[in-house]
This record gives sequence, C-alpha cells and structure tokens, in this order.
Amino acid sequence: MKNAMMISLKMLLAMTVLTGIIYPAFIWGFAQLVTPEKSNGSLIKQNKIFIGSELLAQKMTSEKYFFERPSAVDYNTVASGGSNLGPTSADLKKIVQERSMALLKNHTGVIPQDLIFASASGLDPHISPAAAEFQIERVAKARSMNITTVRNLVIQLTEKPQFGILGESRVNVLKLNLALNEIKD
Repeated sequence: MKNAMMISLKMLLAMTVLTGIIYPAFIWGFAQLVTPEKSNGSLIKQNKIFIGSELLAQKMTSEKYFFERPSAVDYNTVASGGSNLGPTSADLKKIVQERSMALLKNHTGVIPQDLIFASASGLDPHISPAAAEFQIERVAKARSMNITTVRNLVIQLTEKPQFGILGESRVNVLKLNLALNEIKD
C-alpha cells in the first residue's frame, strides 16, 4: 500500500512537470520561433506603440471610422461572451431596435445583421463585406473622401474564406480604419 502511494505521487509529480511545465514551454518556444507575431497576439504597432490586436474588436464611436459588431460585454476581454438572449427575448428585441435606430440616423438601406447582433464572444474583429458597404457613405462623408476610394479600400482589405472554403469573406475593422488614416484623398 505504501509503495503504491509513492508510485502514484511520483507519477503525479512527473506528469505535472511534463504536462504543466515542459510541454507548454516547448509549444511557446516553438511558436515564438515559427510565428512570433501571431503567437504574441497579432498585435499592431504604430510609432512603436501598441494600438490593438487584429484578433480583438475595439469600440469605435467616431463617424470617421467603420463600426465593429456590437458587443454584449462592451469589448471587455476579461468578461468576453454573448448576451445569451434568445430569439423570443423582449430584451433582445429592444436592444436590436435601439441599435437599428442608431444606425439609421446616418445610414440608409437594409442593415446587415452583423451590425445589430453581437457576436458570441463580443470581441469579433471582423464585419461582413455587406456591413462595410453599408457604412461606406457615412465614412466617406465624415472624412470628405471620394466614396469610390473608400469602397476600393474595403474591397482591397476583404479577406476571403480560409483555403477558399472555410468561413465567409470578412473585413478586419481595425486594419480597415488604420488604412483609412493612411489615405490622403
């Protein structure tokens, strides 16, 4: 009995060191070697200052920028998650109506769903090309830019499905807004 207990404790210690320290350290080191940018969170720098990650949405309120998907957690990375409101929820209906009314103040047409419904994580950095197209006129007007210039930028930054089949076409909002800042129209 005593011998079996010692073997079990040694095995526990060995597996803890192997799976809790050695394996994670190896994977971290390998990722740092192969893809350091991605393994560090795909952070974006400007003038040696980190301004965001291409993997996380950031709240944009200025009319000069494209808006991201709504977030049930106000873009809080610590408490990421959805609202968990179902399709028959009166609260969800009220939230969607408020978002729709806010968008229709400066836009016309049919509002793409990803601009009125939050993503599951509340941190989705992408919008659909339709959601970007919906906002082009407002952004161009706010920046006194040619609509065609803004539209061409959206087209240029539209990411296709991975391997041509996984997911849908999408536009990274942070990358799009940063590219807008670089344009001298």
